[in-house]
Amino acid sequence: MRWRGVHHVEFSVLDYERSIAFYDRMFGWLGYTSFWTLDIGYRSTYYMARFPVPHSYIGIQPARSGGKLDHDARPVGVHHIALWARNRREIDAFHREFLLPEGLAVTDPPAAYDIYAPGYYAVFFDDPINGIHWELAFTPRLPAPGQFLRFRRALKEAAAGHPEWNGAPEKAAMRKLPRRD
Repeated sequence: MRWRGVHHVEFSVLDYERSIAFYDRMFGWLGYTSFWTLDIGYRSTYYMARFPVPHSYIGIQPARSGGKLDHDARPVGVHHIALWARNRREIDAFHREFLLPEGLAVTDPPAAYDIYAPGYYAVFFDDPINGIHWELAFTPRLPAPGQFLRFRRALKEAAAGHPEWNGAPEKAAMRKLPRRD
């Protein structure tokens, strides 16, 4: 996990068949591959961006209880999940060619989020069946100088409201974790 990120995440959904139809369209548009829809012990359908290379994947399985999620209420559980975009153009095209035609609840249209990281760009939306909150995000490996300067400016503005940071938001953001011996 330390070098590849999350191994996988699975979501329990209210209406499995409608949810799979939605996620097939969404992940298909993004170029994912779907695999393992076999019923072996439990029913689940998986999606992976770089199949068959071992990489993170997302599973969808039928829920046994519960109701539609409301991410604005911030209940206990996952608030949202972010998928990597190839670039900003993919996010804009996804918004224009998939989210809007599908009539999905776009909670935050494509925009730069300078405070998150240099060059961070994303769109946020809700799964119409289950209320799962999603983000399609892009962060460049090597940000442009202007993106880095906007990030620094956003941090400086945020620091003005946090005197406990002692003018060093980068240091305040980093935390030491206990290590195994």
